[in-house]
Amino acid sequence: MDTTPIINNFKSEEYQINMGPQHPATHGVLRLLLTIDGEIIKKVEPDLGYIHRSIEKMCERDSYQQIVHLTDRMDYLSSHINNEAVCLTVENALELEIPERVKVIRTIIAELTRIASHTLWWGVMGMDVGALTTYFYGFRDREMINDIFEETCGARLTMNYNIPGGLMFDIHPNFVKRTKEFIAHFKTKLPEYDLLLSNNIIFRKRMEGIGILTKEDAISFGASGPVGRASGYSCDVRKHHSYSAYDKVKFNEVLKTEGDTYSRYQVRVLEMWESLSIIEQLIDNIPEGDFFAKTNAVIKLPEGEYYQKVETARGELGVYIVSTGTKNPYRMKFRSPGFSNLSLLNHIAVGGKIGDLVATMATLDLVIPDIDR
Repeated sequence: MDTTPIINNFKSEEYQINMGPQHPATHGVLRLLLTIDGEIIKKVEPDLGYIHRSIEKMCERDSYQQIVHLTDRMDYLSSHINNEAVCLTVENALELEIPERVKVIRTIIAELTRIASHTLWWGVMGMDVGALTTYFYGFRDREMINDIFEETCGARLTMNYNIPGGLMFDIHPNFVKRTKEFIAHFKTKLPEYDLLLSNNIIFRKRMEGIGILTKEDAISFGASGPVGRASGYSCDVRKHHSYSAYDKVKFNEVLKTEGDTYSRYQVRVLEMWESLSIIEQLIDNIPEGDFFAKTNAVIKLPEGEYYQKVETARGELGVYIVSTGTKNPYRMKFRSPGFSNLSLLNHIAVGGKIGDLVATMATLDLVIPDIDR
């Protein structure tokens, strides 16, 4: 018997490569420093700061009305919801009673925003893993919502409609009609998403069992939104800390337990059905009345600390204000969902391959200006 020891001449050698900040798969100016052994990922180090604009510091010089217009430049795909978060914080601090009409309209607008964000994510998600057609399907449906927003507030991306106390102006006369047309249209198109991508065997093999995040780790990392709920973590702010008109509608919090890349994908697709249901329940029940509550021209919050959280398309957005009683906040802090969700990328990517990283990162649905404020 030959007892000569086997010599392995192919030694493991780790090296580092950059992914981003110009790489399209990073969905913005995010740099990832990857330590890899061949194709196997050993470490992922996010490097932020390429689009930092000091938004929180800028808030200290602006009035509360002006601050609202900075927030849609963070997560620009949840701009209406970001604006609403600041308005709710100010309104709660002032103990201001908001008209029911405002609450219902804000909720409809927020859910249209969620669908618009998820359709863009779905299109880009497919493109990231090689399915170019999804990009055009997603934008086909998103454009209908953008048309409604443009008619309502004059913009299609960085939108401003919410103000402390209510809305800038009432809804457009075509708002209800066009929203109903979108609901009818999207109900026939959303099943195409499953036909084209969700049930595609190649797509599922790229996604299932990849990038697994347990419920315990989701809680530990502070994950929220679809990322947390795909791991079985019940964290929907609309359910647990209801605001606006969410206490007047019935909807399901979409939860999965697998915690893998495909589960995060499924949660967002199913959430679009829930958003449609919320809009359907409210669109024919918009109360009559004022679209704003009267406030002083110069808003001064009572001295103290105030916090409000909302559910954006990416998860929990928190707004923290420290007031000294003047027209400007002494300090302002945003708790962005993307920052916490990005923090877990190394945890779920190590051991996988570079191709897996692209799919895994896509299901975190990162918007870099939301992280890099």
